[in-house]
Amino acid sequence: MENVSIARYCNADPNAPDPASLSVIDADALARSEPHDIHASTGDGWIAIMEPNFTGHRWRYVEWIAQACVEAGHRCVVVTDTEYASHPLVQRIAREARPDLRCVLLDLHTVPFGPHFAASEYMRFRHLYARALRQLNHRMHVRLVVAPYADYFFYTLGGFDSPFGKTPWIAIVMGMTFHHASIGLRTPRRPVVDLAKSILFRRAMRARGLRALFTIDPTLPGWFASTRPARTAPLNYVADPFPEIEGIDPRVARERLNLDGHTRYLLVYGAIGERKGIRELMLALAHRRDVPCLVIAGQQDDETRAFIDAHAPRLTPAPVTFNEFVSEERERDLFSACDAVWLGYKQHYGMSGVLVQAYRFRKPVVASADGLIGWFCRDGALGPLLDDLEPATIARALDALAERWADGQSAARPGGDHLLSRNTLDQFKKTLQAAMT
Repeated sequence: MENVSIARYCNADPNAPDPASLSVIDADALARSEPHDIHASTGDGWIAIMEPNFTGHRWRYVEWIAQACVEAGHRCVVVTDTEYASHPLVQRIAREARPDLRCVLLDLHTVPFGPHFAASEYMRFRHLYARALRQLNHRMHVRLVVAPYADYFFYTLGGFDSPFGKTPWIAIVMGMTFHHASIGLRTPRRPVVDLAKSILFRRAMRARGLRALFTIDPTLPGWFASTRPARTAPLNYVADPFPEIEGIDPRVARERLNLDGHTRYLLVYGAIGERKGIRELMLALAHRRDVPCLVIAGQQDDETRAFIDAHAPRLTPAPVTFNEFVSEERERDLFSACDAVWLGYKQHYGMSGVLVQAYRFRKPVVASADGLIGWFCRDGALGPLLDDLEPATIARALDALAERWADGQSAARPGGDHLLSRNTLDQFKKTLQAAMT
């Protein structure tokens, strides 16, 4: 999972009302079927899933956690920023108008003036989460908060109280890398920063109300246990999930996507930005003709779209692009149709949901040797590794991939006990449900 911050922060107008007093924009603004009053919550109250950013893989986590809540018999409210009013998940929740699932949109990007907000993104997020819960509690009784991406504010807990006050909460962290260098993973060496973050992390594990913390990094619980923590919340591994969707006949998938039946395709998938390594990949392919055709699928940021548009004419064969939100049906077609998946990410050291998807569809990957991606792919069974993103390195990896295809090894063949085999949606839900009771 990439570390993506919200870039659209703005300071509050000093003449405007306090953002904490701004009215909630609920799903009534999205669909007439959504009632204004959601005070119907009684008894054990509601579980609030708070995620201010629906880009990349984050909205999927919100969807899956909401499903886990509802399937376990809990009432659930999804809280996100007003920017995502038109997002398909928000629209679907509004359209279905279930009595046990609601969506509330809040201003989760405007922060008040103050040097601590200007200096620290962590403090800005902390303020936004605390303000969101205060607003939500005016409308319903929240008995538990779930933070699918607690990396936003978790380090602040080392010196401050929980942003959720007395309300119990559980959370997932996805991008904690401060321990990687000490256990031998390929990551930048930052002795002072890593030491400071490790101290803050250990203190945060004693935060008020923290019922359990989960991580998609299988190396973090072992590191934490080695520090001999005392009187902390439990820290457990939860495998980055992917629904167990069966692939379809590649010929059918290619026909749906208008792809050639005889060409080899390399899929670049997800939120398409600079950290995908797409620039380095396209530059490496620019002077070669014996390479797979790129399929670039996912929403592109403006700068990356301009780069792709400028460099695509230099590639033979020309890339196929789907610059759009990718539905589950289109996602299945893409992974079924393509022959391999690009994971040569740039300065990305955490987990990747795309790696899980590639594993599920038995597609070989061309992967960075850095961070957790490199750790999962270290034995080469999933595909060739990239020590760097130099053109010659990428060319060698693609040559190795071509050799696999020439030898008839079209599918990745990891061992049946590979850790990625645990990355099922059912297991993810059960793990979260156990902490919700």
